[in-house]
Amino acid sequence: MALPALLKDKLSLPLIGSPLFIISNPELVLAQCLAGVVGSFPALNARPKELLDEWLAHITATLDAAREAEPSRRIAPFAVNQIIHPSNDRLDHDMALCVKHRVPIIITSLSAPTDYVAPVHAYGGLVFHDVTNVKHAQKALAAGVDGLILVCAGAGGHAGTMSPFALVAEVRRFFDGPIALSGSITSGAHVAAALAMGADLAYVGTRFIATPEANAQEAYKQMIVDSAAAEVTYTPLFTGVHGNYLTRSIAAAGLDPAQLPTADKSSMNFGTTRIKPWKDVWGAGQGVGNIDEVLPTAELVRRMTREYRGALAQSSA
Repeated sequence: MALPALLKDKLSLPLIGSPLFIISNPELVLAQCLAGVVGSFPALNARPKELLDEWLAHITATLDAAREAEPSRRIAPFAVNQIIHPSNDRLDHDMALCVKHRVPIIITSLSAPTDYVAPVHAYGGLVFHDVTNVKHAQKALAAGVDGLILVCAGAGGHAGTMSPFALVAEVRRFFDGPIALSGSITSGAHVAAALAMGADLAYVGTRFIATPEANAQEAYKQMIVDSAAAEVTYTPLFTGVHGNYLTRSIAAAGLDPAQLPTADKSSMNFGTTRIKPWKDVWGAGQGVGNIDEVLPTAELVRRMTREYRGALAQSSA
């Protein structure tokens, strides 16, 4: 497998920082891109919607200036996540702005982005779609996407249940294009393992929450540092879709993690308390047990790059 031309020789580490609701902001995205990994954010993080225009202009101008100042530096492109669902009444507005600013990579979620691939391809951009199973991967490819993001067991947020070994192997039977792999990846050695099993890129979210640049509460970052894999709860309760959340945050929201109520897609009210996913309960993957400190993004990427190179050297020795 080979990386698309848009990514070739632009990365210090074959990694995409996944778009984190509320948490990913221009500061984190720029820190990731300037460190040589793809930074991304959900379009819905820019509120009100008019702010998205400012964010895209700022990120684009900053990265362009950095490339002009240091032409030989590996500076990664950025990506914007779009939720393809009828509930997203901003989708057309946000996509129009992404086309206006020629966003290099669009990451789509939920439904296949049938109507949104052509406008991105028209200016030379790429579309990656995240999936949790083979059926959804085939639908995304039929819509014309350039790459797939395989969200496997142990990933933070809305994770799937398939082993990465199983899902990567099955998808590779019919797709030889770029694959990013998600699921408890927190070190450079994990990145090397993802590539060894057939992926082209690692897709990392939880590890970047524990950085100064992330727009997360300090208590959230500390909870990630303090937690282990056994303290991650997989439940559909908060959004109607199964996801991984920090067990301690569920308890802090007033619920018993061992006896959660049945999911109600129409209302998340419990007595007089409204529990909001991502704000009141915090998403995280099972890789939290390998996260021991809050590190600046640039330092974290340098460390992971050393670990990645060390793992490659060891495997070839």
